[in-house]
Amino acid sequence: MRIGVLGTGNMADALATHWARAGHEVTIGGRDAHKAERLATRIGDGAKPAGLRTAAEFGQVVLAALPFGAGAGVARELHTALDGKVLLDCSNPVGPGFRLLTERGPSAAQQLAAAAPGAHVVKAFNLCHEDVWRMRPPVFDGRPLAVPVCGDDQAALTRVHELVRDVGCEPVAGGGLERAGLLEATAALFIGLWVGEGADAQAIAPPLAYAAGPRHEGTSLHHRGEPR
Repeated sequence: MRIGVLGTGNMADALATHWARAGHEVTIGGRDAHKAERLATRIGDGAKPAGLRTAAEFGQVVLAALPFGAGAGVARELHTALDGKVLLDCSNPVGPGFRLLTERGPSAAQQLAAAAPGAHVVKAFNLCHEDVWRMRPPVFDGRPLAVPVCGDDQAALTRVHELVRDVGCEPVAGGGLERAGLLEATAALFIGLWVGEGADAQAIAPPLAYAAGPRHEGTSLHHRGEPR
């Protein structure tokens, strides 16, 4: 698969390194040619440096590894180069006090979709710190990390699921792009718990068998959420 990367920061480094090692063709795009060249050299495995537009034109999948606030502007600038491409958004619109910067407006992913209407935008890889994505692979207690993926185009989702597996993780269908805001809000909550409170965010969810409540014979009404 041909992958264009927009950005030269930590997320670009972490994810593109996995994909280059998995045999994908990777082009790193940046406004600063020296940063793009340094990152491509560090990634190795045939990764090449380029400008933003060249990376967008190159990729079948284009990773927008850009800060929230910059992504939509870059996508708008490159929208013709992104037509028909999978545009993968890993950004988190989280600000001071772990506040969700999109508030009640469109999610970061929806803003990318509006800026590049010919692209197939997919949201993924936004729930973990870049050092988690650098792990080879991200496995905890013997279980691969699950990665929720949101998008509307099935072919685009299939490509992103493949890239999730190439990182060593398991893709989880998160619904359409309208649910990307839920992923972004989850990141804001989790980051606030992890960083602000020092809490184990993973501990807030019960095991799957208990997700709908404990199962007891003779309590079917209660099990369905109705009063006993």
